[in-house]
Amino acid sequence: MVRQTVYIESTVISYLSAHRSRDIVAMAHQQITYDWWNIALPGLDPYISQIVIDEISRGDEEAVRRRLSAVDQFNVHKSVLPKN
Repeated sequence: MVRQTVYIESTVISYLSAHRSRDIVAMAHQQITYDWWNIALPGLDPYISQIVIDEISRGDEEAVRRRLSAVDQFNVHKSVLPKN
């Protein structure tokens, strides 16, 4: 059986790797992301783009380390931005 692919964008990675929020909505987003990551993602073939790597590589050094660690085994596809 061919595994389905899923593109992971930077918001998902940020919710997964952030310190737990005290805001109830943000906390719910984090929990849903954590559950999906651990239950659904193992059955999928995840990939990210260089744009996502660039985005998650900015900011606090420790947060950057956690975000990059979360995706270190993902395939990276070239992103082609549309020309205007």
